[in-house]
Amino acid sequence: MSTIIYPNNFSQEIPEGDDHTRAVCGDCGFIAYENPKIIAGSVVAYNDQILLCRRAIEPRKGFWTIPAGFMELGETPAEGAAREAWEEARAKIKVHDLLAIYTVKRISQVHMMYRASLDEPVFEPGPESLEVKLFSWDDIPWDELAFPSVHWALTHYKESMDQNTIAPHTNPEKWKDV
Repeated sequence: MSTIIYPNNFSQEIPEGDDHTRAVCGDCGFIAYENPKIIAGSVVAYNDQILLCRRAIEPRKGFWTIPAGFMELGETPAEGAAREAWEEARAKIKVHDLLAIYTVKRISQVHMMYRASLDEPVFEPGPESLEVKLFSWDDIPWDELAFPSVHWALTHYKESMDQNTIAPHTNPEKWKDV
């Protein structure tokens, strides 16, 4: 987790009515809250295939991922998922519904993953991808996936399709400390 460096007039203290140490301005009392980062992404399908991107950047350069990344200010999670698909795969997707919400506590991230689709198989690597490809389920490079959340999202996508359900998934108990 990164550390934010504040100007000298900020000190670490527990503000009145709070129970966490925060960075507080000694001049005006402003409290600088640090909150989890939100990741927005999608499992993008075209017919019976899944769109994956081979990462061109660290972390996990060279490994496969679904299009996903940090949300920007002023966008909804679904808009962030669509933007990430464009940035990473130059894919214009249709975002359908929420697939899952995962908490990765150790790095203070919340991942919001959607089900999405392509109307036609038009895509190419964006600046953050070395390669973009559609995979049939049996051909997904499971041992080359970049992050646990990619594995979770793909697995939950398959489960939801097999069971014909749209209820969002969350971290199972076995993944609570990942």
